[in-house]
Amino acid sequence: MLSTYQYPKYEYVQPPEQKSGTSQRYPVVVVGAGPVGLAGAIELAQSGVPVVVLDDDDTVSVGSRGVCYAKRALEVLDRIGVGDACCDKGVSWNVGRTFFRDEEVYNFNLLPQPDHKRPGMINLQQYYLEEFEIKRAQELPNLDLRFKNKVVSVATHDRGATLQVETPDGIYTLETDWLIVADGARSGIRKMMNLEIEGKIFMDRFLIADVVMKADFPAERWFWFDPPFHPGQSVLLHRQADNVWRIDFQLGWQADPEEEKKPERVMPRIKAMLGDDREFELEWVSVYTFQCRRMQSFRHGRTLFVGDVAHQVSPFGARGANSGIQDTDNLCWKLKLVMEGKAPESLLDSYSEERVFAADENIMNSTRSTDFITPKSKTSLTFRNAVLTLARDHAFARALVNSGRLSVPSFLTESRLNTPDTASFKGDMVPGAPLDDAPIKAAGRDAWLLDRVGNRFMALLYVSDPAALDAATARALKALGDAPIPIEAVLVSPAAGSAPEGLPVFEDYTGRFAERYDAQPGTVYLVRPDQHVAGRWRAFETARVKAALARATCNAQ
Repeated sequence: MLSTYQYPKYEYVQPPEQKSGTSQRYPVVVVGAGPVGLAGAIELAQSGVPVVVLDDDDTVSVGSRGVCYAKRALEVLDRIGVGDACCDKGVSWNVGRTFFRDEEVYNFNLLPQPDHKRPGMINLQQYYLEEFEIKRAQELPNLDLRFKNKVVSVATHDRGATLQVETPDGIYTLETDWLIVADGARSGIRKMMNLEIEGKIFMDRFLIADVVMKADFPAERWFWFDPPFHPGQSVLLHRQADNVWRIDFQLGWQADPEEEKKPERVMPRIKAMLGDDREFELEWVSVYTFQCRRMQSFRHGRTLFVGDVAHQVSPFGARGANSGIQDTDNLCWKLKLVMEGKAPESLLDSYSEERVFAADENIMNSTRSTDFITPKSKTSLTFRNAVLTLARDHAFARALVNSGRLSVPSFLTESRLNTPDTASFKGDMVPGAPLDDAPIKAAGRDAWLLDRVGNRFMALLYVSDPAALDAATARALKALGDAPIPIEAVLVSPAAGSAPEGLPVFEDYTGRFAERYDAQPGTVYLVRPDQHVAGRWRAFETARVKAALARATCNAQ
């Protein structure tokens, strides 16, 4: 039990298969009701796909576990209806500070640009995120969330999978066209399918201590190398909701995990850090060893792997849950098109290709962070300490400091779904890039770009005056919505006004869209349902946009 949080108990309901004694078939089954599995299930259910979620527990995760949720993940959570709840409860922050011994040597700002809806990061205990997602899931009539349902065997085949599921009432069978596996790093499903996860386990241990205290420390990320209160090791401090503070202490590989979790070992470490006069209460303790590993492929026929079951990284950089939420964001729109017969199954291969690329990027950054935080030789330690000493006064050294490169979205620039540029553009919004946010007015009201795009293909045409758009172009844009895979066309303009054919208009009243997208009159962006750029041009041509759509959905001949 925690002093700041009361764990909910969710009701077990006997499945209809057990009541009837017959197996039933479902379009999609998700195994695992953690942050990633729930995100995927909610997105599919919101788009009209019936989903069954199986979880072997009847409550949320024990302990704070995942804590940091990055801007990109928050933007995905917005689209599944839980972003506001997370940001209202969580602690928003953008600034991180790094200390060497007792001096600050480096700091960074995750959100140096103004005019974004979401902060660079929030800190929120994982159990809150899961609770918010479960509440959202229970609002959706086509999402069947089953607690105390443990998968004990799986048989995959060309038409999907057959599962044996154990409940308090015994074992029953269900079948599914598509199986999404989100049962975590120790995945039972992966083991049942005899699939490997490969990589590196790091020879070090870290202690997590969540403490409740009232402190006037700012809402920032603080990281110490070799501090006086924990010499020779590193320490990380984060503020969470409910005046709970996460402290990570590096222990070294020789530390005994069970001994280190005992209060008589933990309390002196915290007092050395905070001082004897600081009142605090120990909330939760865990010891972990981290690893950087991934599966070779995230797709195996009609079984699709997301989150920690597919890839694992060290916690420094907050790349675990953030990356998993982006997995489902990439997967769900593709799966829906395939299920509807509007795209070939090869589109799902692009899910694995794109997210394997992202996982490798995360593993590379996580490995580099780990090597800097935990040097493996005297030479490495000497180099690291020299970098930290120089970083206080020299910019070149600050670029080498690595206390965990924090989670950012992957730019899928090498994806075969992208249509390459044929014109010159400035800025970051290249094909494959995740969209930058911008303040807009929609229907005369203040809004955010990323709240108005996503979950469908969209064409954004930048014009100087929406009322001046010629009728033929307006009709051609409107007609994009009548295709089997519709594209919703929207005008973006620095001027307010109505457009021909009733086309919606986003007023770029601050000029941020034009700035961030290098938009000139006539510029067109084709946007994927997961808010990545599929293609862009300096002039609108129906044939170009349709060809890019075909490429983005693997329908190109």
